[in-house]
Amino acid sequence: MSLLKVTADMIRAMKGRARIPALTAYDFPMTKLLDEAGIPFIHVGDTLGMIVLGYPDTTHVTMAEMEHHVRAVARAQPRGLLTADLSYRSYDSPELAVANAKRLIAAGAEAVKAEGGRAILNQVRAILAAGIPYCGHLGMLPQHVKEEGGYRRKGKTESEHDALLADAQALAEAGAFAVVLETVIASVAKEITERIAIPTIGIGSGPDCDGQILVTHDLLGTFPWFTPKFVKPKLNGADQMRATISEWMRSI
Repeated sequence: MSLLKVTADMIRAMKGRARIPALTAYDFPMTKLLDEAGIPFIHVGDTLGMIVLGYPDTTHVTMAEMEHHVRAVARAQPRGLLTADLSYRSYDSPELAVANAKRLIAAGAEAVKAEGGRAILNQVRAILAAGIPYCGHLGMLPQHVKEEGGYRRKGKTESEHDALLADAQALAEAGAFAVVLETVIASVAKEITERIAIPTIGIGSGPDCDGQILVTHDLLGTFPWFTPKFVKPKLNGADQMRATISEWMRSI
């Protein structure tokens, strides 16, 4: 990555020109490591609820907790774009969405993300009208896990296919700089990628998105108690940490 600070407009301009790697960060040291590795898109996800705070799902994460972790990540002053999730029920209305997006920006985020398409389009437009860059999120929506009764791949039916395309187009037309596609059928994710003018960032949605995002702990194997089916850890971090700790205990 260059020494230039990455902006939302720069991420948007990468579509069709370069692959977009994105990873999550929840604290200062991990952000420093990601920055030194040159990651251009660093995301403070509400996945911190499970990965850091031990919650069963993301619906328990509060705005105060998101702010806390955004501040920690922002202190690393990464060159990559720093985005953050709006927490569960924090964008139920346009007014609430703008107020909470401003809280994340004040904590150090440079863009925000929320889950949904046309259903939250008024909120998206309000955030953008406030001058805050916005990233969409379609497909499997973790904040909806309770009403949907679990996590499942999206785009299998004609109605889901049509809805995903319409939602993606609506977000692009509203002014989002990118959209995350989570566990969308690969062929549908490919079609969306080809049809919209902004980058798609896939997670469990096949190889044809403009970029890919992972929870960093999944990539490094440092959260071994649950690994999504679509993730193949590149490092057995937990095993190496256990071995190092055991060796140290024997040495003292």
